[in-house]
Amino acid sequence: MQQTTTSRDVNEPAQLAKAALRRLALSKREPTPGNYARAWREEGGPIEAEAPAAESGPAIQAIVKRLLPAGDGRDALVKALVAGRWEEAGRLVEADVPAPDEQARSWAGLIDRSVRGVGRASKGWPIGRRRDSLAHVLESSRSDPFRLQQRLGNLLASWDGEAGEGVDEGDAAAVAPLTAAVTAAVTAPVVAPALDRPTEPVPLEMLPNSATVTEGARLHAMVLQATPSEADAASESHTHWPRAVQLLEATLQSALPPGEPRAGEVGGRLAEVAGALRAEVRADAQLVDALHLACDEVRLVLQHRHHLVDQIGGLVRELTDGLGDLAEDDSWVEGQCLAMREHIGMGLSSRGVSAVSQLLAGTRARQTQLRLERRQARDALKEMIHRMLQDIGELGVQTGRFNDNVGRYASVIGQAESLESLAGIVREMVDETRTVHQVVSQTTQRLHDEHARAAEMAERVRQLEDELRQLSQEVGTDQLTQIANRRGLLRQFEVEQSRIDRDGIVLAVGLLDIDNFKRLNDTLGHQTGDEALKFLARRVGEMLRPTDTLARYGGEEFVVLLPATEVAEAQTVLTRVQRLMSAELFMHENKQTFVTFSAGVTLFRRGESLEAALQRADEALYEAKRTGKNRTCAA
Repeated sequence: MQQTTTSRDVNEPAQLAKAALRRLALSKREPTPGNYARAWREEGGPIEAEAPAAESGPAIQAIVKRLLPAGDGRDALVKALVAGRWEEAGRLVEADVPAPDEQARSWAGLIDRSVRGVGRASKGWPIGRRRDSLAHVLESSRSDPFRLQQRLGNLLASWDGEAGEGVDEGDAAAVAPLTAAVTAAVTAPVVAPALDRPTEPVPLEMLPNSATVTEGARLHAMVLQATPSEADAASESHTHWPRAVQLLEATLQSALPPGEPRAGEVGGRLAEVAGALRAEVRADAQLVDALHLACDEVRLVLQHRHHLVDQIGGLVRELTDGLGDLAEDDSWVEGQCLAMREHIGMGLSSRGVSAVSQLLAGTRARQTQLRLERRQARDALKEMIHRMLQDIGELGVQTGRFNDNVGRYASVIGQAESLESLAGIVREMVDETRTVHQVVSQTTQRLHDEHARAAEMAERVRQLEDELRQLSQEVGTDQLTQIANRRGLLRQFEVEQSRIDRDGIVLAVGLLDIDNFKRLNDTLGHQTGDEALKFLARRVGEMLRPTDTLARYGGEEFVVLLPATEVAEAQTVLTRVQRLMSAELFMHENKQTFVTFSAGVTLFRRGESLEAALQRADEALYEAKRTGKNRTCAA
């Protein structure tokens, strides 16, 4: 017996292993790691520190979930505990689990910010709305402290962002131990992890390959690895939720007409609902219903605005038709009315309304000039008739005097007794007749001159009307700049459109607008403005290719068609033209000034109208104006 004991002492591990296998065989148990471990202990083998069994995984997750919010720190702690790496778990607890005093300071900071913020009103966050939002967050998140921290932090961040105030140093120190979602700002994407997300499975390679770990633990890890977490996708979708709500609200708010009481009321309700949504990770049915009602109100306001625009369009059409009906037959005004009808027929876009306004301004200026010419002709005719009546009166006086003298002469002749007395009467009669003839000749000449002058004035008015009529019916050339006008542009666009359909080439469309043109007109006069338009048209035309088209679209706007040119290349071309223009000085009446332009460029899409392409180019032009002028933006 002593010999057997000595032998087992020498080969203790091997003997214990054989004994454990024998016990497994005799008991007819499966040779699993767990059964082998129990047989080892029954044979008296030493018991080492064991890693937690697989059955302890849910309990570990539940405990850690109460300590930490979802995230990398919680996942790492669960993995360390499941794997039995106690030192690593201790370090993670020290690093990630806030101490009770830190948690107290965190909550104190949030409560302090809530108390101070709920009583401080701002434009988008009145006091009543702040109280309602805070009450909603507290009511819906009272069962989960981490979720309450996250949602309360988001709400306070939206308050601070609206008020234009950041978090002071004391608040930042107080909320530092909280999750990343607590310090989210409205102006940047914030990660708001789902708090109920399951812990990531422990990789198999991290489990110790030891008999002390049961096969059930390994099977449990395999099942967790094979089942993807649906909450991961949900967490990713919640990451940008507050930012998305803010952008949608800003878009709808910008669409509402400013200055209208009804629009302001609807915008306030929309801001209130959007603020509550930004404070939520998930929108409940009550918030969705409130958002639906707010969007319905916004839609009604926008529909009313669209109806108003349609009514204004009908009014403009009626005014245009009335202007044409009041015009004289074959008047040049009919050509202007036809052009306005064409613009309105393309739809009431901002560009169409601007073009109609420019046509009306041009019509008014030309009508003023024509009215002045007609007034001058009428005044001249009145003066001529007045002088004619004076001449006729003087002629009547002379002829009346002559008739009286003729009667007297007849009486004297009847009483004459000698030739000498008759000779004196005859000489007097000849002198009187010569005087009357001279007066009649002078009157006739004056009447002839006045008639010629009246005919000249009438011819001047007729020429002016013919010139205006020709301008209104001109189909190809702008009279001021001597480049293509709008109708000439449309004709060239049809040519380029045929080339696109036939050869499949691309077409870049650019819209140019002179910078500060109104100020140039107001300070230096309209004549200087006209010279600036001609200068720009001449210099830009010289810098473009012969195959390109430059047209004056109206006012200070020009359009360029660049065939076989991609939008990036077109942007480069117009930028180069801008740089060359910036290096030159425009001279007029010894006055030096810079003439620059901003531009927007886009690529024509097959099947669309020129107006649609110009609308996109106009948006890019607006961006160029907004970001500094004298630059080119692409759309």
